[in-house]
Amino acid sequence: MPNQNEEVLLRVEHLCQYFKEVKAVDDVSFEIKRGEVFGLVGESGCGKTTTGRSIIKLYDITSGNIYFRGKRVAAGTRSYQEAIRNARKEMDGASPERKRELKRFIAEQRKEIKAAYNDHFKCDKRYAAEMVSEVDAKYKDMLAKATGDEREQIKKKYDYERRVASKQHFITRIQMIFQDPIASLDPRMTVYETIAEGLKIRGETDKAVIDEKVFKVLEMVGLVREHAGRYPHEFSGGQRQRIGVARAVVMNPEMIIADEPVSALDVSIQAQVINLLNDLRRQLGLTILFIAHDLSVVKYFSDRIGVMYYGKMVELATSDELFAHPLHPYTRSLLSAIPLPDPVYEKQRKRIRYDPLVEHDYSVDKPTMREIQPGHFVQCNDAEFERYREQLGLNEAAKPETL
Repeated sequence: MPNQNEEVLLRVEHLCQYFKEVKAVDDVSFEIKRGEVFGLVGESGCGKTTTGRSIIKLYDITSGNIYFRGKRVAAGTRSYQEAIRNARKEMDGASPERKRELKRFIAEQRKEIKAAYNDHFKCDKRYAAEMVSEVDAKYKDMLAKATGDEREQIKKKYDYERRVASKQHFITRIQMIFQDPIASLDPRMTVYETIAEGLKIRGETDKAVIDEKVFKVLEMVGLVREHAGRYPHEFSGGQRQRIGVARAVVMNPEMIIADEPVSALDVSIQAQVINLLNDLRRQLGLTILFIAHDLSVVKYFSDRIGVMYYGKMVELATSDELFAHPLHPYTRSLLSAIPLPDPVYEKQRKRIRYDPLVEHDYSVDKPTMREIQPGHFVQCNDAEFERYREQLGLNEAAKPETL
């Protein structure tokens, strides 16, 4: 289902996530529009899951920026620190005028570091303050006009909503469904406790409200109320994943990061979970970052697809465009690995092997992410850029007609 909304809900800019010197994610940028499903694919260890965990702030990112609803929710400082170190090295032997320029540059980078820390660690506090202000504005006139018992009832509701608002976290507007349904559920907690935990942390204390939300979301994901008192080991793999979906949906998020939610399930159960996510997407207006290995599933479920290799985004396009015109050699290699239930096709299918040392010469001309045609981005250098455009027939179209 193509997404018609052009509002950017999530924007990732130059995201880097390093673990010591291991570059798990290296300079990745993309946008996700409200209401769309953005697929993220690549082989194991390419950085897909790390990207998702960095967005939801399970990791403090090394450098780059993450914006949600136009507000910066995560920021790294390593790039600013490296810029300061390089500027200090350049100061040795520099002219007085150049030294003054470098000092101004260092001061600017320090301001950027301070702003990054402020946004990264205080965005939730600012969001809670905004929520409290909204509650205050909502009840201001009501409290001023009410008297007697009516005012006491309104004051009680006001105090309760204000306390809940003060415990809100901006990042909880994004929820995550984890890959392994049994490992992500506490075996000592019942289904009810697992789903209700987020509501309680957010400040909800009214048991009637919690019960209503838990039972409603259980039915929404295809389970029944009687399941609420059971433990994870009493369910099948597909049912456990539905519990994981319920735990995310009960928080009423705007966006869900689905980290390979069907890779540990049987094929028939995979289809059920994918259909469930599709139904919830339409019903609740969710935006989804869908991380997966199975390109067939990604093609069916996603509006746009990003391909990652060794921590970098190598190609990004709409689902139809990527499958119709794969340009990067790694993307073509992934697509050649998709099996089909056709013995004649499988007998003739040829796997494409991707060897970056053979495919690319980046010794002089370094690659960058470039837009080959509107909406289709590929990691390439100048020579590859011209070759890809030629493959799509864009260079011929741009040439003037000769008489």
